[in-house]
Amino acid sequence: MSNTTLIIAAVVAVLAVVGLFLLLRTPTQRVQLSDSAPPPAAPKPAPLAKEGHGVVDSAAAAVLDMAGPVIGVDAHPDLPADDLTRIKGLGPKAQGVLNGIGIRHFAQIAALDPGQAAELDARLGAFKGRLFRDRWIDQARYLEQDDVAGFEKEFGKLG
Repeated sequence: MSNTTLIIAAVVAVLAVVGLFLLLRTPTQRVQLSDSAPPPAAPKPAPLAKEGHGVVDSAAAAVLDMAGPVIGVDAHPDLPADDLTRIKGLGPKAQGVLNGIGIRHFAQIAALDPGQAAELDARLGAFKGRLFRDRWIDQARYLEQDDVAGFEKEFGKLG
């Protein structure tokens, strides 16, 4: 390696260390020595990941939407839960079990792949086997899309 390359590498390393120092340091509190009233408190920042408020917020919301199913977390707990009992073979007690696991929406059930479905079925306790026997995933796909005609053609009258 030439000396110029080593000098450039050293400068980049120094800049990286300085940049990390500036990013990781805690801000210091400023002391005002005058007798005037303190400035008003800064407004609280808006919550992150609100959709529709710029490119960065939309991207953060998209990451949450995609990461939620992967890590098993409901990314939108503030949205009202679906009435999962509309799925035939899924009553209030089974809905309680699913809600305890974190499943509150038809979309969550409809998006299950075979491995995730098997894992969920194993966690259903007394309701083990019903996920596949009653075809909850297929039913949830129809209900997620509000396809009542398709649901009723495949599974009978929607109660």
